Amino acid sequence: MDSAALRQEAKSGACPDAYRAVRALSVALAAPLSDADATIQSMPDASPAKWHLAHSAWFFETFVLRDHVAGYRLFDAEWPFLFNSYYEAEGARHPRAERGLLSRPSLEEVLAYRAHVDAAMERVLDRPELAGLIALGLAHEQQHQELLLTDIKHALSCNPLGPAYAPAAPRFRQGGDGWREHPGGIALVGHRGGGFAFDNEGPAHRVLLEPFALAERLVTNREWDAFIADGGYATPALWLFDGWAWVRQHGVAAPLYWREGEHFTLAGWQARDPAAPVAHISYYEAEAFAAWAGCRLPTEFEWETLAAGEDPAAGNQLDVCAAVAPTGTAALFGDCWQWTRSAYLPYPRYRPAAGAVGEYNGKFMNGQYVLKGASCATPRGHSRAGYRNFFYPHQRWQFTGLRLARDL
Repeated sequence: MDSAALRQEAKSGACPDAYRAVRALSVALAAPLSDADATIQSMPDASPAKWHLAHSAWFFETFVLRDHVAGYRLFDAEWPFLFNSYYEAEGARHPRAERGLLSRPSLEEVLAYRAHVDAAMERVLDRPELAGLIALGLAHEQQHQELLLTDIKHALSCNPLGPAYAPAAPRFRQGGDGWREHPGGIALVGHRGGGFAFDNEGPAHRVLLEPFALAERLVTNREWDAFIADGGYATPALWLFDGWAWVRQHGVAAPLYWREGEHFTLAGWQARDPAAPVAHISYYEAEAFAAWAGCRLPTEFEWETLAAGEDPAAGNQLDVCAAVAPTGTAALFGDCWQWTRSAYLPYPRYRPAAGAVGEYNGKFMNGQYVLKGASCATPRGHSRAGYRNFFYPHQRWQFTGLRLARDL
């Protein structure tokens, strides 16, 4: 079954082949890694690759098999303590910042755990009452596929040898230099039913938009070099108060992974392509660049309104195991997640889901900002116009970039 058919199957709720494809991609992404590669944790925000593999299996084992399959026995009764992430309703768990200390179980044992869960899941994939929960589990695993790539990239960047995860991927052409204009007005945003969406994407509601324009392409490395050369990181007037404090405290002078004319990629240290989209920038950096350029960040509602007629599966997104990188296409989706100026807050009439799965999004709705689109590490078909990614303003180890907006 091709990828387009799998995406349609997942949306329709008929998920056996979609389940198998998503689970297989996770294993494929881990294939280039040694057991040591899969065990290391380079910072508290990141997790080891084998933890991502085990946690996504734990999700299905816990919320589908344990709760809905009579007689199912856990693969190992001690492992839920290791691989629960933040679900308070599921009890105590291993500290997030210490996941890299888990030399056992081995990568081989984690893969055996996944095979055990997959074999049990095969018996329930056609149960219609579980389709929504399985779809949530697949979307959750796709998020961890992206995190696996960004986390191993960070870990490998800490190695003085600069090892490659995989060979460099092919490049594409950047989009045009124009602007997409919108006249403003009342827009309906948020999930309106018909296919899977996370609970934070709804309910649908109306917003008032003033006339605005959105750039046709992402900000490039060449433009960011100009920002640096013009003293962008040394001009406090460009920065938010907290952003300037962050720059001074951490000595930030360039995007993450930059050194001279190179940057670290999943293919190791490579010369920077001036025409490629800049990546690994924080919200603070995006705000400062927009001020320097005489523009601003879009709101999430402006972005969603313009994206409503676009193909969310277009552009540079993840299809197979590869050293993905932002390369530049004309699509609104792909290459980099795009910072918006919108705080990550609940929509009107939002209510988290009942039970432990209700902890998935709602409890994180403070102190973070919304990002829109998709990145080169986002599994193709995972995102949509209403999708709300979110991170803290200082974080930049994800493939985060910038598309400028302006008022009309």
